[in-house]
Amino acid sequence: MTDADAPPAPAEIEFAVIGGSGFESLDLADRVVLPARDSPWGQVPEIVTGQLRGRGVAFAPRHGAGHGLPPHRVNARALLWGLRRLGAGVLVSTNAVGGLAAALRPGDLVLTDQLIDRTHGRDDTYFDGRSDIAGVQHLPFAEPYDPSLRAAAFAALQEIGERVHPAGTSVVIQGPRFSTAAEAAWHRAMGAQLVNMTQLPEAALAAELGFAHVNLALITDTDTERGSADADTSVTAERVFAVMAAARPRLAAAVSAIIAAVPPGHRASPRLDPVVVDALLRWQG
Repeated sequence: MTDADAPPAPAEIEFAVIGGSGFESLDLADRVVLPARDSPWGQVPEIVTGQLRGRGVAFAPRHGAGHGLPPHRVNARALLWGLRRLGAGVLVSTNAVGGLAAALRPGDLVLTDQLIDRTHGRDDTYFDGRSDIAGVQHLPFAEPYDPSLRAAAFAALQEIGERVHPAGTSVVIQGPRFSTAAEAAWHRAMGAQLVNMTQLPEAALAAELGFAHVNLALITDTDTERGSADADTSVTAERVFAVMAAARPRLAAAVSAIIAAVPPGHRASPRLDPVVVDALLRWQG
């Protein structure tokens, strides 16, 4: 389906929300379902738009319906481009993550502030030489996420009583397998507190598109740690999905609180030339 064939979206979409593993829907008023459609980057998946706390929101699950896409096959370029084309300027992403630090326990929320990339072979830029939009672009990426959004989110989540950590460094592994014990020890030694499989290239692509981006990570496990004598909190897929399913109401409430806390009209400071970004959003391949 092309843009011309798609049903109309709400007049103003301020926010894009990407749901991580187990967070595949978001309750929105005035829902409009935008069917999957073509883009220069492959197929943009189905997106649901509507209203949350009186703000226009576009939502999509990262892994598709039923968690059908493994981490290395998520088409982040198409998904983010489709969300940005709807007019969203603020991105709230959610992820299931493993905790690598003793203070970060299953069920805690973390507002990720830094990333370490251990992925490979993923399409991690829009400026890949396939078009004459602007040639090569070198993205400033010292701060992957928006510090002011993170501060607003932290205050909002504290206000609703969440156990939330204001920052955390996430090492992003290729997946879909989990880490070995030796790899987990290495990740801790390099200064990571979290481990995840999808925060990159998503965060870098969002930055290229000019999103103001805040990430909400839910700790589902302690990676390869064995936990206490009477509780095994090491990672399995079953544990990840079970913890995420139990936490879904909390994640929905947290996303709602964050959206309410963002000042109207909030935008990211440009990292790339806005003219270039606008041309990228208008490009049809």
